[in-house]
Amino acid sequence: MKQAATGGDPIGTLFVNPGGPGASGANYVRNNIDGAVGTALQRDYDVIGWDPRGVGASSAVNCFDDAEMDEFLFGIDDDSVDLERGSAEWIAAATEESTAFGAACQENTGPLLGYVDTNSTVRDLDMLREIAGDEQLHYLGYSYGTFIGARYAETYPERVGRMVLDGVLSPSATLADVVREQTRGFESALRSYAAWCLSGEDCPLSGSVVGGSATGKSASVEAAVDAAMTRIRSVLEAVDDEPIRATDGRLLGSSTLLTAIITPLYSQSNWGYLNTLFASVAEGDADFAFALADSYYGRVDGTYEDNSTVAFSAINCLDYPRDADPERMKREAAELEQLAPTIGKFQGYGDLSCAGWPYPGVESRDKVTARGSDPILVLGTTGDPATPYQWAVDLAENLENGVLVSLEGEGHTAYGKNSCVDRVVESYLLDGTTPENGLVCR
Repeated sequence: MKQAATGGDPIGTLFVNPGGPGASGANYVRNNIDGAVGTALQRDYDVIGWDPRGVGASSAVNCFDDAEMDEFLFGIDDDSVDLERGSAEWIAAATEESTAFGAACQENTGPLLGYVDTNSTVRDLDMLREIAGDEQLHYLGYSYGTFIGARYAETYPERVGRMVLDGVLSPSATLADVVREQTRGFESALRSYAAWCLSGEDCPLSGSVVGGSATGKSASVEAAVDAAMTRIRSVLEAVDDEPIRATDGRLLGSSTLLTAIITPLYSQSNWGYLNTLFASVAEGDADFAFALADSYYGRVDGTYEDNSTVAFSAINCLDYPRDADPERMKREAAELEQLAPTIGKFQGYGDLSCAGWPYPGVESRDKVTARGSDPILVLGTTGDPATPYQWAVDLAENLENGVLVSLEGEGHTAYGKNSCVDRVVESYLLDGTTPENGLVCR
């Protein structure tokens, strides 16, 4: 999807990717151009959002129909409820499920399924740059889009023009690294939400109980937050033991509830949804939890509007080397529960999602240096739960010509959310003005 420069005399083409993997860049520009780039950039650039291979309007990965997706994402087998998480039986059941999913993707997608990795997308992007007639790539990538940008810079450093990487997904992180750091990040964001909630009126987490003693106004803030986090974990454990049935018949277990919790944590402006979520679940109502999970999966009235969920799996299963060794996963699961006492218990064994994938992982997890490139602007938000700030710091340091700009605050990504960041990004993309490395916006 291309929007021509509104000023009529473009600097060139600005390619934009919203992340994922699996998110549609074409829809991002078509439906949310003002959220993608500011008006000044729209004036001076032709803006293009494209669907990477495997995604949306491109050659799309196809796995299940709507009913099968519902069963895959939300189905709870009566027998599986009683299996102990991490047990040999539980791992076998999860492996069987992921193998069936991979087989369906292979049958319904065909050979393309083995070629939707990020390095292949990078080559596609360079072809698009050439078609657009630009000698260098001008690029704005968010979240997973930073991985595409970083890999492009490593592959074609001499073709890097003005490149902004916002909310860095570490190019060198293993799948275990990603799960660990995102679990740590969302646990931290959830604590920040809990403190915010408790500071207001009618917080559904108030009156939490620790060791039989209710926390009151005289308790310390940290103790109150600890109690609130304990209560959240108890809610997750409760729906694991006794799932709550929604009005449409679906059963709410810990996996879906955790998705519902994580979804509003991407932006501080959405924290209020968590109040509604916890209050409704406490009353035995699962409908709002499913509404949040549905928004995450792109599900509307029982229909999946895009293939972002299956594309996410297909791309990640190629982008990360896999090792579903039970003992290693058990150790890592214990580590997750220790570093994130509230949600860590429910985050382990992520390798099982690709354990039965029909194609091996093809990406290396090497550091990106992009030697010889022009300056690359790297944005990191200190309280980003999805792409932890340290990843931005590390990438900026590893890049030969990386320039780090930090935003002190909560939420995922920085551009479009802070006037200081916006000025820096737009001066760089419009005029080529490179800010001082280490600049901090507040």
